[in-house]
Order: sequence, then C-alpha cells, then structure tokens
Amino acid sequence: MKLSRLLYSIESARANGLPADRWHEKADPEITSIHYRSTEVRPGGIFFAIKGQHADGHQYIRDALNSGAAAVVVDANYPMGNVDAVVVSVEDTRKALAAVSSAFFGDPSENLYLIGITGTNGKTTTAYLVEHLLLEKGMDVGVISTINYRYQGRVHANPLTTPESLELQKILSEMAAAGVTHVVMEVSSHGVALDRIYHCWFDMGIYTNLSQDHLDFHGDMAEYWSCKKKFFTDYLFSGPKQNQAIAVVNTENEKGRELAGALKNFRCIRVGSDAKSDVRPGLIRFDQYGMQGEIRFKDKEVSFQSGLIGHYNFENILCAAGASLAMKIPLSEIKKGIATFAYVPGRLERIPSDSGRHVFLDYAHTPDALENVLTTLREIIRGRLICVFGCGGDRDRRKRPMMGKIAAQLSDFVVITSDNPRTEDPADIIAEILNGVLSVSMHEYMKDTLEKGFLEKGYVVEPDRETAIHMGINVSKPEDTILIAGKGHEDYQILGKRTIRFDDREKAAAALAGISGK
Repeated sequence: MKLSRLLYSIESARANGLPADRWHEKADPEITSIHYRSTEVRPGGIFFAIKGQHADGHQYIRDALNSGAAAVVVDANYPMGNVDAVVVSVEDTRKALAAVSSAFFGDPSENLYLIGITGTNGKTTTAYLVEHLLLEKGMDVGVISTINYRYQGRVHANPLTTPESLELQKILSEMAAAGVTHVVMEVSSHGVALDRIYHCWFDMGIYTNLSQDHLDFHGDMAEYWSCKKKFFTDYLFSGPKQNQAIAVVNTENEKGRELAGALKNFRCIRVGSDAKSDVRPGLIRFDQYGMQGEIRFKDKEVSFQSGLIGHYNFENILCAAGASLAMKIPLSEIKKGIATFAYVPGRLERIPSDSGRHVFLDYAHTPDALENVLTTLREIIRGRLICVFGCGGDRDRRKRPMMGKIAAQLSDFVVITSDNPRTEDPADIIAEILNGVLSVSMHEYMKDTLEKGFLEKGYVVEPDRETAIHMGINVSKPEDTILIAGKGHEDYQILGKRTIRFDDREKAAAALAGISGK
C-alpha cells in the first residue's frame, strides 16, 4: 500500500517536510510491512519510533534504516539528518502506529461487532460468559483476552491483555477474514493509556468495577480511573459507530454509578441492585456448588442457575446478561447460556481431589480480587481456609501490605511465597507483604514445626512457590479449603530475566497425590 494512503487519516503527518497532498512519487513508496521493533524491520517496511517505559525507538532509527526501512515515522521536530528513506513526522507516533496499522489491514473493526470489556477485575470471566452466550446463539465469535486470543477452534498465546495496536489490528483482520462476526475483547488501562485501541471502532463497552491495581504505571487511582473512563468517553462513543454504540455499566460500585451518570446522554444499560438498573437481581442463593435465583430484565423476570461461585461472579453474570439484552438475545437463550457455562481457566478453578480437601486456583492478584475470593470461600466452606499467595515484582508495591492484611484477616493459615518476582529480590517483596500480615494478630510458624499441621491461626514464609503449594496442602485436613492465588491460568514463572515453566495446577495435583487417602 502507498505510504500516502496509509497516512491519510493523520492530519499532522509531514513526509520530508511536505504535507500529503504535495508528496511526489519519490516520496511516496510502496509499504510492504509495519514495524515498531527495529530488529524486525524488513526491506520496504515502515518503522515507527515509539517512546517506551525502558527505551526510546528514536535511538534505533539507524538500525531500522540499515535493515532496509523505506520510511520512518518520528515525533514532530525530531532532528533527522539526510537519510536514504522517507522521514514522516507526526504529533504522536503511538497513535500514528495504530491508525496506519488499521489502514494496512483494511480497517477490520469497522466490519466486526466489537465488544470491549474494561475494569480491574472480572474482565476475563465476563468475556468468557459473553462469548458463550453468543456461541449458543450461533454467532461466529472471536475473543482477545488475558488468557489467549481464539476463534473457530484456533487458540493462540496472547502476551498482553490488550495487544499493541499493530498486533491487535492484525488479529482483528485475521478474524474478519475467517468469517468471524463478533469479537469480545478485554481492554486494559494500559491499552487505553498507550493508544493500543486507537482506531478500533467499538459497538459495545462493558464496565465491571474499579479497585487498586497498576499504580506502578498510572501513579495514582485518579489517573487509573481516568483511563478506564476514557474508554467510554473518548473511544466508544466516537468514530463511525458512535450512533449505534452502547455501554453496559455495573453500578454495584461507586465508580460504576459515576460512569453511568456521565453517560446519561448516550445509550447505556445499567446492571446492579439499584432500582434504576435495567438488569438487576431478584432473590439469589449461593453455595459451594454455585448460585441460583432470578434476574429481572426491566419488566420481566427469569430464573437461572450457574456453577460459578460467589457474589462477584454474579456481577459478572449481570454484565453478560446486560450485554445480551443490548444485542437482543431472547431471555430464554440468556437463561440457557448462563446455565450451560462451565468455568474460566484459573478463576476459582477447582483441582480434583479424593482426599476431602477443596483446592482452588485463582488469578486474584489485586487487594479487591483477593478479598472477594477469600470472602466467598469463607461463606461456603465448612473447614479451615488456607491461602497460598505472593505478589508480583516490578509492579505496584503499595498493594503488597494491603493483600497481606486481607489474607491474614480472612484466612486461618497463610503461606507467603513468590509470584512472578521478575527482577526484584523475592525477600524484599515478601517483607512488604509481611507488613500487612503483621498488622493482624497471627502466630508465626517455622517450617520445621508444621509436620503435624497448625493449631492456631498463623502464617509461614516459604519463598519457593512449589514448596509453598505443597506446604499449604500438607498442613490441611479433610474438609479444609486451600486457595492458591495470584497466577491462575499462567503456566510460567518469571524469575529475574528468565521465564520457566510453572503451572500451579500441576504442583497442586502433585501435592494432593502425595496426601491422597490421609
């Protein structure tokens, strides 16, 4: 595709100092590929110099040119000498990358029914629920989520919840070319802040909730909330679909009510227990096998049952039901879809056992998520509650003592361990978790004193995650519940700069096999 065609929507673009309508043939090369990593540039490609958290792409322009880049895109006023390539200056290289990627792949989001889901917790479960309801309706559905991206039986690894704009537009293009009609996509705050979803045209936006997370990136909760809200105010109701777009907002939290108020002049479905809600609960009953009750859709009521556990999962069900209502799926089919939905990998996922213990994995890695899961389990279990968890390195440090305090308050026994320490010393991360644990009166156990289990409420420190999982299961008795939190579906662990295979499911199953029958 000609460079001028790729840049048609970027008003600020200047090629070799000239606006697009004055480019001559020499300054308008055919572009065969798009890149933002200089190591991947191919002859005839275009390279975007993007400023990241750890590196500035402008430092690698020469490498891109040496690899045969036909054009480079730089920030306006960036000093470029004489080079044998077209130099395009723009106001924002990230937005330019997104716009050009969309054009290069044929603006795929315009031809898809695109559903974006944002919020701190519940995005993945809600995405799986909406996918299931659409599949039950007979739709051809694609999903881009934290766990993977998938469509028509094809499953691919997804390194980012919301991929970089180049990869995102390519994925959407592949789905559209395969005949997919509906795409359900998790929209992270990073995806909004870094303009990864720029030039994605959404038909629906779903908001789940907001609690502390990613403050290492955003700085404070105000900025974090601003990114979540921006998805609706700046993206959903703009572009070619703005007149048909609709929001589904969970008003069971303060920010949800604020968002619904801000969207009063737009199409918006409110879900929650508020009497103003379009989708709201009737009488709901919860137990260790799931939930059942009634959901009220404006003037109609539908009974339902689900194998998902806990009130926070009911909020996810309400969001999915609201999305279904917006898409005019019949209530009978919504009821059937909720009932036939199984589970989400790594979200209160039960590990089979014949030992009488109840072992669950969960991705809970924020204070709110950990509190939700532990509170839910506390309400339905008969024995003691044991929690094995750690916190990720190179991430928001402020949540570590908060999570330590929550685990100590809601558990009978806590095993503090490593999550993905990355480049931090695991001992430093654990020390910050301990600041929260020690604010609660708990007995400290030494590892060599736990052969016969624990008698009083307490905690132990074990930095090795595999050993910690075995320890949490070994100190348990029949009817006890063990929650292994933080990594959920992940099958790896990041230690320093290395990534090793590590699956909590496998480690827990091995530990259970060792105590089977005890």
